[in-house]
Amino acid sequence: MKDQSKAYLYAILAVLFWSTMSSAFKLTLRYTDHLSLLLYASFFSVVVLLIILLSQNKIRLLGITSGRELFRSALLGLLNPFLYYVVLFKAYDLLMAQEAGTLNYIWPIVLVLLSIPILKQKISLLSFLAILISFSGIMVISTHGRVLSMTFSDPLGVGLAVSSAVFWALFFIYNVKDKRDEVVKVFLNMCFGFLYILILKLFIGGLEKPVGYALLGSLYIGVFEMGISFVFWLKALKYSTTTAKVSNLIYLSPFIALIIIRFAVGEEILISTIAGLTLIVSGIVLQKYTDRIQLPK
Repeated sequence: MKDQSKAYLYAILAVLFWSTMSSAFKLTLRYTDHLSLLLYASFFSVVVLLIILLSQNKIRLLGITSGRELFRSALLGLLNPFLYYVVLFKAYDLLMAQEAGTLNYIWPIVLVLLSIPILKQKISLLSFLAILISFSGIMVISTHGRVLSMTFSDPLGVGLAVSSAVFWALFFIYNVKDKRDEVVKVFLNMCFGFLYILILKLFIGGLEKPVGYALLGSLYIGVFEMGISFVFWLKALKYSTTTAKVSNLIYLSPFIALIIIRFAVGEEILISTIAGLTLIVSGIVLQKYTDRIQLPK
């Protein structure tokens, strides 16, 4: 198999797994709370990432990690997985899967906005138009199409879903400055994230042993959302002749996710969700091709 074919295969696998996550989150939250879900999912993720490190003979890289690099991982782990998933899972607890999942896709636009104060980036008027288009999609989704009335389906849930995109964008900005091996970085971030959620759970009332569907859902999310899919995506980028050839496939994910939500979760997909998602993705695509962010090297 040619390298580009391998790239498409790994990219499609990653996109398909990511497309199932909105349904997996919502279904698992029927049987457990959002903090317990994060605790056990992050534990399973640590295990699978450790196995991947061993299989790739990268475990030795952990031994040469400096104290400064560990401190960076501790900070990044606070952003993701800890804050990002605590907020995101709670949003899924409050909103329909189609709302929480779609609103979370606003992160590339949030990344553009944060790049102005953090990276001192200048963006064009056309890029600002792209941002407005995407944010109009947020309004359509969160009001179920009743934009003029400004009646939100669940203000707290919407706020949390958008906040999760902020945490992910912050994580993306600071993570890209870290030049360590990607799998090593995500493993250490996940270890610290697991430690944070474990401390929080012990502080607020102890641990609950996951059983049945709660256990299966946590296992699936930890292995695929937080583990293997990330490695698949890295392989896709490695084999692809250009990043654009595989990165554009990510825009299929939210639309595939809606189909899965319809049949797996049983939600009736609202016209407002489809319209809002189309606006969000249109804004992201427009921004991508008009004012690309140059992240620090």
